[in-house]
Amino acid sequence: MRKLKTTPDVSRRMSGQPSRDTGVEKALRSALFAAGLRYRVHRRPLKGVRREADIVFGPARVAVFVDGCFWHGCPEHVTWPKNNAEFWRTKIEGNRARDLDTDARLAEAGWLSVRVWEHERADEAAVRVAAVVRERRAR
Repeated sequence: MRKLKTTPDVSRRMSGQPSRDTGVEKALRSALFAAGLRYRVHRRPLKGVRREADIVFGPARVAVFVDGCFWHGCPEHVTWPKNNAEFWRTKIEGNRARDLDTDARLAEAGWLSVRVWEHERADEAAVRVAAVVRERRAR
């Protein structure tokens, strides 16, 4: 992958983007906790696979990923930058491919990946996640 050339302002803005404990993640975790669910935060569901889930329900084997619309190419909100367009398209498409690979690896090991977009309402996403976790626990 070629190196990105950016202005100091863009570089500062991008490096300042949080990669964990975002507002969306915290809101989702709060809603899940209020629903009586307990979980682990920022864990690798599979040993030997360098992919970290944002929220992990170990016994139910559910891994929740909160995906940013820009970084993961949300179908509703993806924007393709005009500056360094080739770099950004390659980066975002690479993220999408890695997400699919992660989901496949987890499924192969008996896990279920749940993807939550950053634009989703936390309370609605929590209902969806809770239903999946409870259904898998009931098995």
